[in-house]
Amino acid sequence: MDILFLTENFPPETNAAATRVFERACYWVEAGHDVTVVTCAPNFPEGRLFPGYRNRWRQVESMEGMRVVRVKTFIAANAGVVRRTLDFLSFMTTGFLAGLFERRPDVVVATSPQFFTAVAGWGVAACRRRPFVFELGDLWPASIAAVGALPDGAVLRALERLELFLYRRAAAVVTLTEAFKANLVARGIPPGKIVPVRNGVDLRRYAPRPRDEALAASWRLAPAFTVGYVGTHGLAHGLRNVLDAADVLRDERAIRFLLVGAGAERDALVQEARDRGLTNVILAPPQPKERMPSVWSLCDVALIHLRDDPVFADVIPSKMFEAMAMGLPLLLALPAGEATGLAEAEGAGCAVLPEDPGALGDAVLRLRDDPQLRDRLASAARAAASRHSRASQAERMLEVLQAVVDGDGVDLASRVPSLSPPRMSA
Repeated sequence: MDILFLTENFPPETNAAATRVFERACYWVEAGHDVTVVTCAPNFPEGRLFPGYRNRWRQVESMEGMRVVRVKTFIAANAGVVRRTLDFLSFMTTGFLAGLFERRPDVVVATSPQFFTAVAGWGVAACRRRPFVFELGDLWPASIAAVGALPDGAVLRALERLELFLYRRAAAVVTLTEAFKANLVARGIPPGKIVPVRNGVDLRRYAPRPRDEALAASWRLAPAFTVGYVGTHGLAHGLRNVLDAADVLRDERAIRFLLVGAGAERDALVQEARDRGLTNVILAPPQPKERMPSVWSLCDVALIHLRDDPVFADVIPSKMFEAMAMGLPLLLALPAGEATGLAEAEGAGCAVLPEDPGALGDAVLRLRDDPQLRDRLASAARAAASRHSRASQAERMLEVLQAVVDGDGVDLASRVPSLSPPRMSA
């Protein structure tokens, strides 16, 4: 197949969407498929160009066998509604135009969370008379409304109408969770065109390893029981609760909270930790993707954290799968839902109420004081990772794309699971 994929985030950016699209496409290329990715110059989440890149109208590079076309956009940090909206709209426009001038593909795919990218993908597919597949990475705009970035009103209603339009026009909708599918079906989208393909982890990149002592020393991370949060520090993640839990445990000198990443809330978190004198909190800068396993090696427990809002009960943070592959026990502080259900079913972690610093602190103490519990959770996490590999995710999504290209997309939900074993044939 010849696959044209539109995504605003792509390596060397390291957020969940960039990683998911890239790692999965690597498997498609290895299987003999042609993959072209239309994206922008890397700048997320701080709104600053990565070294070696310029914000040009068009630049083309090859990455692991795939063709990567980068287009010019209005660059903005991952903060502020107006500037971020301009960023989204600019990629919608330039990404759409770039897609029109690429070789005619067999299928056009676009991924969210921001679905203006999906608008571009649908537009390219319509103009090139090719099927469009919408990969749903987040329930947008519901998720931005949940963090207060968009008030309830006419604009939100208009975005929801656009959202439903895209679902209806897509030949298939690939959702990252079963809960996302349930949400769409409840809103009138035919269930037969929706196929859940859970996130995963590239087991070639992530596996248990010894603690990276050099990295620990560079961050002045003294030997201690370390609870690690690795990922975006955004409005949705509610990380002030972690500072509150650290405050509760400030007298436990052998416990550290390690927060690694960037995002709209990071500067405020750094300042607040400093103002409160939280010496048990280390806020480290974002790291390149190749260093992520080393970062995880510093942790005794992986913290999976989101705000207390029902919208986030439908989410499975991608960092869960990385942590499982590293053989780390999971500590989940987020609304009960698909992520907590997955951790419970796999026996890979324990969950506490979200935005409850006392409960979080108690769970940290329990995990520190019970090495047998940690070992049991870690062993289950590592075993579970093999059932959520990036390879199997790539194969399952390719089944969807092939079915759409073959014109067999009337009832994908029943057809795709029956295709076994997946072959990823070109």
